[in-house]
Amino acid sequence: MMEDHCQLGHKKEIMAVHDAMDVLSGKWKISIISSICYYNKRRFSDILNDVPGISNKMLSKELKELEINKLVNRTVLDTQPISVQYQLSEYGMSLKTIINNLTEWGLAHRKVISGK
Repeated sequence: MMEDHCQLGHKKEIMAVHDAMDVLSGKWKISIISSICYYNKRRFSDILNDVPGISNKMLSKELKELEINKLVNRTVLDTQPISVQYQLSEYGMSLKTIINNLTEWGLAHRKVISGK
C-alpha cells in the first residue's frame, strides 16, 4: 500500500524533471547557458569560442531554441559589421542557481575521479 503512494506521489515531480531536461538536454545547451550566465552578455563569436566543438550552425540552432523557450534574449547591435548579443532573459536567470550547483558538483566530481 505504501509503495503505491510513493509511485503516485512523485509522478508530477518526475514529469517536471522530464520537462526540464527536455528544454536543457543535449550536448550544448547547458554550456551555452553557462557561457552567457558567467559573462552576463555574450556575442555569438564569444559563445562559439567558449563552447569547444560546437559549429556555427549548431550554435545558431541551439540559441534559437533557447530563445523560443524564453531563456535567452537576442539583441542585434548597430555595429559594422552587425553583431548579435545574447543575454539570459529574466526567466533564464532562474537557471543561475542550477548552473552554479552544476559548477560546484563538476569541480567536486573532478576531484573524486582524479583524486586531486
